[in-house]
Amino acid sequence: MIKGVNISKQYDQLQVVKNVSIEINKGEIVAIVGKSGAGKSTLLHILGTLDRPSSGEIYLDNKLVSTMSDKELSSFRNQHIGFVFQFHHLLPEFTAIENVMIPALIRKSPKKEAETRANELLKYLGLGARTSHKPSQLSGGEQQRVAVARALMNKPLVIFADEPSGNLDTQTSRELHELFYQLNKDFSQTFVMVTHNTELASMAHRSIQMKDGIIIP
Repeated sequence: MIKGVNISKQYDQLQVVKNVSIEINKGEIVAIVGKSGAGKSTLLHILGTLDRPSSGEIYLDNKLVSTMSDKELSSFRNQHIGFVFQFHHLLPEFTAIENVMIPALIRKSPKKEAETRANELLKYLGLGARTSHKPSQLSGGEQQRVAVARALMNKPLVIFADEPSGNLDTQTSRELHELFYQLNKDFSQTFVMVTHNTELASMAHRSIQMKDGIIIP
């Protein structure tokens, strides 16, 4: 479902990703691991269309996305890709349900339909009683679950997660990890994650080790 062919990324004279080829199947949970500076997040951002490769091709759902225009890519990303980052990036002035609805409203889905979907997601994630709370009224774990609900809003092909539990305590991290695997079990949701967390990596279907911008066999 996701395919990268000979991906390289260079910033001035620094080559961060070096001729990497990778395939990820539908329904897989894949962890990308390695030391800081190995190129993990850069590769994740390229696969997730947040960054463009200096060379190489990216296919998602058999579509060549690496040659799309910025406008085409923005629309494709909104409709087919979800993101969860280390920091939740919720809008502080919006309630939980309003934050979750944002991707659907950008897609121009009917507001009532978006609200129903957002309510269902928040209830599924154990936040049914917190829909009208703003981020400052939620715990760190609750905020991250709202971010997960937002990522799921448009029923994405894949969720890319960059150190999703990096800002959480041990117990809350474990709960988030278990949530990912429950989503995978219930909905065959595909996840591609960058993590330093060995417990999270060990729960993945497959781990990909990176070092100095390349994948180690």
